[in-house]
Amino acid sequence: MISAKIAVKGMGEAASNGAQAIDRAATLLLLVGRAGPSGARLSELVAQCNLPKPTVRRILLALVRTGLLDQDGETRRYYIGPEVYVLGTLASARFGIHSISLRSLVRLSQTTGDTAFLSVPRDLYSICVHREEGPYPIRVHALHAGDRHPLGIGAGSLAILAALPDNEIDDILTTNAEVLIEKYPPFSPSLLRQLVRDTRDRGYALNPGMLLSDSWAIGVAIRGLDRRPVGALSIAATESRLNEARQREIAPLLKKEAAWIEARLFDAGTPENPPALKGR
Repeated sequence: MISAKIAVKGMGEAASNGAQAIDRAATLLLLVGRAGPSGARLSELVAQCNLPKPTVRRILLALVRTGLLDQDGETRRYYIGPEVYVLGTLASARFGIHSISLRSLVRLSQTTGDTAFLSVPRDLYSICVHREEGPYPIRVHALHAGDRHPLGIGAGSLAILAALPDNEIDDILTTNAEVLIEKYPPFSPSLLRQLVRDTRDRGYALNPGMLLSDSWAIGVAIRGLDRRPVGALSIAATESRLNEARQREIAPLLKKEAAWIEARLFDAGTPENPPALKGR
């Protein structure tokens, strides 16, 4: 870890205390990341970065509060936190499902005039990774790139949830029960199960202003080669622009673009869809 020590040693030459603090936090974040799945102990990090133990502990706690790091309550080891995964998802704009979906998002926003979104599943959550504005002057602002909600909350997130097997849905809703009660009181597990059934019967997911008043959205899942959901496309607009008749107009557009993306994912052999092995 000589490079880490050199990096921290140079922190004393930072232009300001603010820059020095950022350098130290970034170095500790990298050190925890390099520790891999086994995590890192406080004593190990102190030895590697050549900083006083109280300083290292203070920085680590600040990183835990922001979600960039996570600390195991029993072992006290530090691990990369959930917000790093969110940032990593957003940073994947140059490849994978994000870049492949950009054409579809532009087509959807320009054809409908409304805002188009791409969301991807990450563990028990759905993350919005792209928002494409349409030309219609009245827009909704319920979802932005980087926003994260439990699976089932929002049209794209609900489309992803509904595309999963029933046993996985039960596990997800059971695990998310507390956060649903605390932060999403309208969305009980029983209601989400009903919304999943409605989504499957209807052929697309619908959020009738449950997250934000007058912000409606419909969404469809993007499936991988194994037919598991790897993302979702959705369109959001005001209630008056997403009545039932217009939903029936937009849903086929979403499905067409989802199928286009699925074909491109397979052709590209992205991590979401490894190409089939020849001769098999």
